[in-house]
Amino acid sequence: MKATWLKDGSSISEDVLADEGVFYRSLPLEEADYQPTMNELKEERGYIHQDIVALSPDTPELEALMAKFDGEHLHEEDEVRFVLEGAGIFDIRSSSDEWMRVVVEAGDLIVVPKDRHHRFELTAEKTIRCVRLFQDTSGWVPHYRGNA
Repeated sequence: MKATWLKDGSSISEDVLADEGVFYRSLPLEEADYQPTMNELKEERGYIHQDIVALSPDTPELEALMAKFDGEHLHEEDEVRFVLEGAGIFDIRSSSDEWMRVVVEAGDLIVVPKDRHHRFELTAEKTIRCVRLFQDTSGWVPHYRGNA
């Protein structure tokens, strides 16, 4: 994981992310090793559904799919991602409304808290495979900033 302030590129520590409500942890990639942490999060935070999502240049309608997430939005539940392969970029608004950029790679677990404006994009490789956790089996809906 690499976290920086977009305004000047300076580094953001894990402690600052935690102060901002963004949960981060590095985990091993073997399911037997990461699943206990997923189970703890489910129990502690009320997540009831787990799945795996994979995106790659071969994903049908990839650009249209990604366009749903590159605009600034929030969700009414946490966005939980554990990266198994590839990489992605979360831009997350701080409590002072500054952009924090968090690049996640294989082994990175991130929880973007509910009601926090953010956006997501893939890196140049356009490949990511993640474990996702949800509090509702229907998943989450993006609410775009500026839309009533």
